[in-house]
Amino acid sequence: MSSPVEPRPQALFVLSSARTLPLSRPVGHPGIPTGFFLVELAAVMAAFENDYDFILATPDGNPPQLDINGLALNFHAAGNLGSATARTTVQSAAKHSSPQSMRAKNPALLERRNAELALARRHLGRIPVSQALPRTDREAASIRGDVVARFESLPQRRYHSIPELIRRHRDPANDFSLDGLAFVHMPGGHAPMVDFHDNPWMGELLHTLRESAVPISLICHAPVALTSARYRVDDEGDVTTDEQHLFKGARITTVPRYGERMMLEMQYPKVPGEATRLPYYVDVALDAAGYDVGLTLNPAAVKVVWDDEHTLLTGNGPQSVDAQTEHLVRITRRTHTT
Repeated sequence: MSSPVEPRPQALFVLSSARTLPLSRPVGHPGIPTGFFLVELAAVMAAFENDYDFILATPDGNPPQLDINGLALNFHAAGNLGSATARTTVQSAAKHSSPQSMRAKNPALLERRNAELALARRHLGRIPVSQALPRTDREAASIRGDVVARFESLPQRRYHSIPELIRRHRDPANDFSLDGLAFVHMPGGHAPMVDFHDNPWMGELLHTLRESAVPISLICHAPVALTSARYRVDDEGDVTTDEQHLFKGARITTVPRYGERMMLEMQYPKVPGEATRLPYYVDVALDAAGYDVGLTLNPAAVKVVWDDEHTLLTGNGPQSVDAQTEHLVRITRRTHTT
């Protein structure tokens, strides 16, 4: 007689579903297309997909949007982001440069991107892809049509909303519980600045996870979710605020404002011919919210911070995703053996 098969551990992935990033300058600008960065999601999924079941969620239950800008080849260099960016910038500026030549000169980065897109198609289902911007990387923009077509051919996957997950967790008749999750991971891209920030239901999710000792992994812009930790939401949906909440003072990292300023001056968020500014900077907002924010002087340097007291793992951008994934693997192994 065969023994019963044990259920696989579950991990929750919370992605932003925001599709437009507001700008404070130029004044009156409608905002730019945005989404999540695939590399900040795929590395974690790849490390766990053979042994874990994944639950997908967004703040409102709508599908997330893939940011085409995050598919630039240099973003797939992980810890070598700085050197890869310098190399691909020079290559792109060469007289006879083309998308095809860029791919030929960067086979390892191309291979990783292709693998991550294939993984996304396996797990994310049909999702939209952001429109290219005037300063979107030319090689990345050249593949957008193919990427869109491949995602559009897929069936729609279910994305739970955060309120739904909280209500199911609280319902004793429901077999779902946040307590049983192995970990939660939230990728960045600029989109979390819109719907992770100052969101009461996000605050309730974070506190519920902490109370259940579930490791929370946030990367790049996703740590902005911690600005929501001052909120709790009760069973009736009423919101209370506590500025002295239990996450306050946690040690974290995120994308630094001087890195953002460089992007706004030279890279894809820049509105051509205009001074371009975001409504706020993530590190400034987190510092004002009472967190111990550690940054690197070099925006492309790898930094990962694990705060054991708050079961909180943060990384400062796509360059840190491999190191953050390795740390998350160690945390889950330790949790399962204790």
